[in-house]
Amino acid sequence: MEAKTKRRLIYFALFVILLGVEIYIGMYVRDSIIRPYGGDVLVVILLYCLIRIFFPDGIMLLPLFILLFACGIEFAQKYDYATLLGFADNKIIRTILGTSFSWYDILSYGIGCAVLGIAELFKVAKGKRKR
Repeated sequence: MEAKTKRRLIYFALFVILLGVEIYIGMYVRDSIIRPYGGDVLVVILLYCLIRIFFPDGIMLLPLFILLFACGIEFAQKYDYATLLGFADNKIIRTILGTSFSWYDILSYGIGCAVLGIAELFKVAKGKRKR
């Protein structure tokens, strides 16, 4: 199996697992740490895996781009963009899009993207060792 295809399958598997974890957290976890913060750390990793399915190589700054995207969504929540987009009565879409701004969410996204950034650095270092 080609190395790129193998990486895509790994990212796909990780995406499916993380999506399942996120759905479980959203439906069943009612605590003050995992649901509000752990889910936000995992969601940026979920997005990373989704993008890596299609672009398994390159884009070393992907964690930064995901952080900027997540922060943009968070700031849009400040202005209730879900309602502006016409989803005022759709609980599922509002849950996915988010409904309230929080600096703690941005911190959680930052933690998740920092983990991804460190992983990217390890990938680069590993690639240099193979040469």
